Amino acid sequence: MITLAMVLGGLTSPASVPWSLLARGFLGLLLLWQAVRLLHRLWWRPRRIELALRAQGVRGTRYRFLTGDLGEHGRLNREAWARPLPLPLRCHHIAPRVAPFLHNASREHGRTFLSWFGPNPKVTFVDPAVARDVLSNKFGHFEKFKFQGLTKVISDGLASHEGERWAKHRRILNPAFHVEKLKRMLPAFSACCEELISRWMESVGSGGSYEVDVWPEMQSLTGDVISRTAFGSSYLEGRRIFQLQAEQADRVMKCIQKTVIPGYMSLPTKNNRRMKHIKKEIDSILRGLIDKRMQALKEGESTKDDLLGLLLESNMRQMEMAEDGQSSQGLTIEEVIEECKLFYFAGMETTSVLLTWTMLLLSMHPEWQDRAREEILGLFGKNKPEYEGLNRLKIVTMILYEVLRLYPPAVTFTRQTYKQMEIGGVTYPAGVMIELPVLLIHGDPSIWGSDVHDFKPERFAEGISRASKDPGAFLPFGWGPRICIGQNFALLEAKMALCMILQRLELELAPSYTHAPQSVLTLRPIHGAQVKLRAI
Repeated sequence: MITLAMVLGGLTSPASVPWSLLARGFLGLLLLWQAVRLLHRLWWRPRRIELALRAQGVRGTRYRFLTGDLGEHGRLNREAWARPLPLPLRCHHIAPRVAPFLHNASREHGRTFLSWFGPNPKVTFVDPAVARDVLSNKFGHFEKFKFQGLTKVISDGLASHEGERWAKHRRILNPAFHVEKLKRMLPAFSACCEELISRWMESVGSGGSYEVDVWPEMQSLTGDVISRTAFGSSYLEGRRIFQLQAEQADRVMKCIQKTVIPGYMSLPTKNNRRMKHIKKEIDSILRGLIDKRMQALKEGESTKDDLLGLLLESNMRQMEMAEDGQSSQGLTIEEVIEECKLFYFAGMETTSVLLTWTMLLLSMHPEWQDRAREEILGLFGKNKPEYEGLNRLKIVTMILYEVLRLYPPAVTFTRQTYKQMEIGGVTYPAGVMIELPVLLIHGDPSIWGSDVHDFKPERFAEGISRASKDPGAFLPFGWGPRICIGQNFALLEAKMALCMILQRLELELAPSYTHAPQSVLTLRPIHGAQVKLRAI
């Protein structure tokens, strides 16, 4: 065996030391370095941040090695999900079931508290003023928390971009969601609604009533709407995309907590392989649709009024500006594909959950169903709703806002500090998750009053700003420059669907319905939404 002493003593030269021995020594040092880095990430850094935040008065849970509070999250969720909420339901206090960890932690630690997503420190602010400041970047720029890039599996579009890239995408997308463009989409909205209601009316038949689970029906409706409004005559191909997107969302939720394991998304698990396969299939379908549309534009065909056509038109303008020597530039085909995927997921999911909860709450509160129907028939009779009339709907708008308050599609918004920042007199280092619990803010009695958990659309009678003690406490679509670009699209579609349904059908909660809201990326009725329909 060649030893260091032999080398130093001149008995042999360094050149004669076997390369395998040097390689093993280098590998050992590399492994030791990686182990030190891993220990720093999983223990020293979390403990240092915990001590620093506690010294500044931030209360919360203590760090547990690697898993943080994930075990407690899972335990509380299992206990809460095992017990559906009782019916008949007049009180909509759903936080103990939907977000039991957040509900308990806020009661124990106050409106600002520390918890742990694995080794990642997370500070939750149950304060609309802080939420608005964070979302409007008052304290400085906040990044989206990436979950090992898991959200990009669904779409690497506008919602996941930062800085200049976000600004460029938003600028190109904005024209597609202009009011005048949305008006042209109303025929597609009404055509999809008419197909659904006609099918329901056939099922009601002469029997007088028909029980249906409206949750998959609303998913199908909004999937058809986004397919037609995004791709026009190619909407049948689009339906395959939203089916794949729905499966992708379910698979993302199955592994979101496992992303605390370093490199988990690179492991060849069955779920990871299937998610990659789904992504490839969606990309392939969209690439084919976009290539056909691009070819048609090159051959001189006019731009269509669907979202893809408007996006490509806006994109071409930006590219022409770049050719004229201006600094602007357009999107690549890959970026257009990702934005189309975002159209699908956000456009279908947000509106489908809003319509589902609206139909359920109107079934639970028939007095508001009657008031909405009276307003709708007074404005439109049995005719198809038109844009100006939809804008004059006051009671329907109040109902939709109250549904969004009690059952917000996104239960929380999450950001991350990218550098040291001060919020509320506390200094937070880089890499701290900032959680804004929309559900808890919307359910805070100090903001909304002692009737906070009651379904009272009249609280919005004078608009959003006067509905609560804090004019900015209503956050279903976010706030600030990154507020949801599709909120007008979603509300317009929801108004159209609700008007056409209530013009011809009466809603009643089915005996088989179980009230079990659960957050699966969005807030869903996990056991379905069974409603009895009666023809008027």
